[in-house]
Amino acid sequence: MVLCGTPRAAISCVSPSVEAAMRELVARVCGGELISVKPLGDDSAGDSTAKAAGYGKPLALEVREADGSVRTLVFHTASANTFGHDLRSDRAAEMLVAYDSFADIPSHVKALDVGAIGGDALTSLAGAGEFYLVTEYAPGAVYAEDLRRIAESGITERDQRRLLRLAQCLAELHAEPLEGGDLYRRSLRDLVGSGEGIFGLIDNYSEGVAGAPAARLQAIEASCNRWRWKLRDRAHRLRRIHGDFHPFNILFDESDETDELALLDASRGSFGDPANDVACLAINFPFFALGHAGAWASLRELWYGFWGAYTDITGDAELCEVVAPYLAWRGLVLANPLWYPQVEPSERAAILGFIERVLAVEQFHPEMVESVFVEVAQ
Repeated sequence: MVLCGTPRAAISCVSPSVEAAMRELVARVCGGELISVKPLGDDSAGDSTAKAAGYGKPLALEVREADGSVRTLVFHTASANTFGHDLRSDRAAEMLVAYDSFADIPSHVKALDVGAIGGDALTSLAGAGEFYLVTEYAPGAVYAEDLRRIAESGITERDQRRLLRLAQCLAELHAEPLEGGDLYRRSLRDLVGSGEGIFGLIDNYSEGVAGAPAARLQAIEASCNRWRWKLRDRAHRLRRIHGDFHPFNILFDESDETDELALLDASRGSFGDPANDVACLAINFPFFALGHAGAWASLRELWYGFWGAYTDITGDAELCEVVAPYLAWRGLVLANPLWYPQVEPSERAAILGFIERVLAVEQFHPEMVESVFVEVAQ
C-alpha cells in the first residue's frame, strides 16, 4: 500500500484504523491530506545532560495542503506515569490545559485541535478514551544543542545574542501583572504538592539512589513547604508564564540570522511567578557544564549574563527573594535518575547541595552556584 506516494513503512507506527482516523483529523483541522506518520526522535546525547523521561511520545504528521504545499503537524498524547498522570482525568487535563494556554504565550507553536480517542476513532469528545492534542510543528534545533556545543567549544557572539533574546522573550511574557491571589496560591500548591512538582519528583526517587538518601530528600521537601508559606502573600507577582521554559522546549532556526525562537509545551496553566521561568532556564547553564572539564568558564558567562539581562530589562527587584523553591524544583528534576539517568552520583550530590544552600538563606545570589554546584565541573 502506498500513502500519497510514501511507502507504507512510513506509517507503520499506527494501525490502519488509526491511520484512517488521522486522515479524517487532518482533513478537518487544516483541509489537507495525510502523507506520513513518524515518531519524533528522543534526545540522543551520551552525557549527563541526556534527557530520558517525558510525558508522552509525539508523532509527526506530514500533510499535503490543498495548494500542494507540505507542512508538518504534531500529534500529542499523554502517557500514564507516577508524576501525577496516573488517572485518565490527569492526562485529559494536560491536553486541555495545553490547548487553552498555548495561544497566550508569544512565539509558542499553535494548538490546532484537542479531542479524545474513542477506540480506533478520533472524535471531539463523545465516546472519549485517552485525549490527544494537535499542534503546529516548529523547525529548528533545541537550545540544549547550543549549550552542549558551548560546553565543548566555548561561547560565540551569536550565543550572547541568543541569551539576550531569551531574556527579552521572558520579559515580554512577564510584563503584564495578572489579578488573582487564588491563582498565585494555586501555582505555589502546584509547585510544592503536585505530581509534577516537588512532592511528585521526590516520590519518584527510588530507594538507594546514590547521593539522594531519603532523609536528605525529606529535609528538602520540608524546606520547600516553608518557602510556600513565605511566598503565599505575594500575589502581586502573578504573571502569565511559560511554566516549563527549559532548553528542550526552546527552538532556534539555524537558517534564521535574526535568532528568532519558537517555544514548545507551555505547562500547568501558564500562570504563576516569573521566577518559575527564570529558574527553569538558568539552572541549566551550570548543569550543562557537568562532565565537561573547563566548560564552566564559558557557561558561567551565560549564567551571570542571563540573571543580569533579565533583571535589567524587567527591574524585578524581588526575583532573588522568591526564586529559591523554583531552583529547588528544577534541581530535583536534573538530579532525578528517571529524567537524567546518566548524571553521576557526585554530580547529583552537588545539585542537591546547591538546592540545600539556596533554600537555607533569605535571598539568593547567583554567586552561590560557584562553590557548590559547579565545583565538580572544574
